[in-house]
Amino acid sequence: MADNLQPFWQRKRLSEMNAGEWESLCDGCAKCCLQKLHDEDDPEETVYYTELACDLLDLGTCRCSDYTNRHARVPSCVWLTLDDLDEFHWLPATCAYRRLAEGRDLPDWHPLVTGRADSTREAGYAVTGRARHVASLDEADWPEHIAEWPLEESP
Repeated sequence: MADNLQPFWQRKRLSEMNAGEWESLCDGCAKCCLQKLHDEDDPEETVYYTELACDLLDLGTCRCSDYTNRHARVPSCVWLTLDDLDEFHWLPATCAYRRLAEGRDLPDWHPLVTGRADSTREAGYAVTGRARHVASLDEADWPEHIAEWPLEESP
C-alpha cells in the first residue's frame, strides 16, 4: 500500500502527529482512569491496576465527565505527552499510545480501525461494568481492590 493510503498511525511517528490525531488514539478503555499501585522496591516497576476509578469517570461511557478541566480538578490525572514516551511502559499493553511507542499497530478492535466509537467496550477492553468510584476509600485499602479482570490482550 502506498504511504499516502496508509492510516496516519501507520505512516507517522507519535512525534509527528497533530493534536487531533494524538487525541484520536485514545480507545476509550478508561484504564488510565483507574487508581494504580506500584511497589517502589520492585526492580520490574510492576504497575497494579485497581478496580477503583477516578470520580470524574462516567462508568457507563468510559469518558471523563469534565475532560477540559480534569487536570485542575484532579492534579494526579494522567496527561500523556511526547515528553513521557519513555515512561509509557506503565500503560496497559492494549493502549494505543504504548503500542505505537513500542512499534506495534493498533488492535483490530480499536475505534480508528473499526470506525465505531463503542468498539473497545464491545470487545471487552474497557472498564465498563468492572470499575467503581473511589469515593472515600482510604488509599491503604487500595491493594484489596487490585483488578483481577484482564488488562492485557488475549493471545
